[in-house]
Amino acid sequence: MADFHQNGNITTLHNLRTRSLDDLTYELSAFAETRRISLILPCLYSELEGPALDNILDELSGVPYLHRIIIGLDQADEAQFRHAQTFFSRLPQNHVVIWNDSPRMKALGQRLDDLGLAPKEPGKGKNVWSCMGYLIACADSAVMAIHDCDILTYKSEMLARLVYPVANPTFPYQMAKGYYPRIDDKKLNGRVTRLLVSPLLIALKRVVGDRDYLDYLRSFRYPLSGEFALRTQTLPDLRIPSDWGLEIGVLSEAWRNLAPQSVCQVEIADAYDHKHQDLSPEDASRGLSRMSTDICKAIFRKLASDGTVFTPNLFRTLKATYYRLALDLLESYYNDAKMNGLTIDRHKEEKSVELFAENIIRAGQVFLDNPNVSPFIPTWNRVHAADSDFLYDLKRAAAEDVEEFR
Repeated sequence: MADFHQNGNITTLHNLRTRSLDDLTYELSAFAETRRISLILPCLYSELEGPALDNILDELSGVPYLHRIIIGLDQADEAQFRHAQTFFSRLPQNHVVIWNDSPRMKALGQRLDDLGLAPKEPGKGKNVWSCMGYLIACADSAVMAIHDCDILTYKSEMLARLVYPVANPTFPYQMAKGYYPRIDDKKLNGRVTRLLVSPLLIALKRVVGDRDYLDYLRSFRYPLSGEFALRTQTLPDLRIPSDWGLEIGVLSEAWRNLAPQSVCQVEIADAYDHKHQDLSPEDASRGLSRMSTDICKAIFRKLASDGTVFTPNLFRTLKATYYRLALDLLESYYNDAKMNGLTIDRHKEEKSVELFAENIIRAGQVFLDNPNVSPFIPTWNRVHAADSDFLYDLKRAAAEDVEEFR
């Protein structure tokens, strides 16, 4: 993907293959002397048993510029937490495993619930939010990066390229979003971005008219990537969605809080593969069906907050417009894959488009039926205002869990 095209909305930082990883690492190590860099890894216990995490830890073990690694562990019992601590102990950096299901963490969750500030549901959004709270409590890092724990093609260069734009003190960027081609040796992947987000944004522009927010989202080459880096001064005011709209939600928060000149996207890999979600057409609460609905809701909510008026008739028009555009784009993706020796199952792709079209209507109906629902976890600034000891107690609880269950 070596090119130098700029879209005019946000800066795109390409990989022109003219600089080595060693050179990037040397400069990042110099930056880290005065601007500490921390990494958050939201993790399910099942990922410790998967094929990706061993290699990720091997790659991270050789990264000299990381000050701290925060692992948020979900869906683990006591024995699994003990095992996780042993599993991650190979990391030479300062690191902590936060057991999100521990009695101490559940007690803190109840404390938030009593204040009306608890996350509405468990999941990646809550995990990331809790890890951010821990990092804010540490108060010793200038840069935070996040990536998933199921990346099969992980290389430490991904992290170096991701954090460089926000770690470099001469750059103006407060947030960097990673992008890459979603391919493996045989297939063109990335169905939700290709077949839902891209045609949906074009359809919205046709149906509701020009919106700067839509142009902004369309500027990102891979808006659903789970890899992003932020300067930590932005974290206390960041609203994290509690559903599967996390990636779109973070981009929307950057749109709300930051100037376009403060946001960039950076090419971090030549190929990327991770655990693939099932389409789950029979169950709207699982897999890509759930994900597509939550993504649509996140986009609709943001547009509504900017003044767009949604009606049932508009959603029906949007569905029809989306469906035609998605089928047209499918033809383009098929030809692109064919020219590059990759495959696409057109039958499965069209089934995905049909499901996503139905979920646009479903998301629209949920949006119209629940206008007062807040989809966001409260900001850490609000939590601190309501309970000034909470961040300190969160950090202490994590440390006490580690000490007790070694």
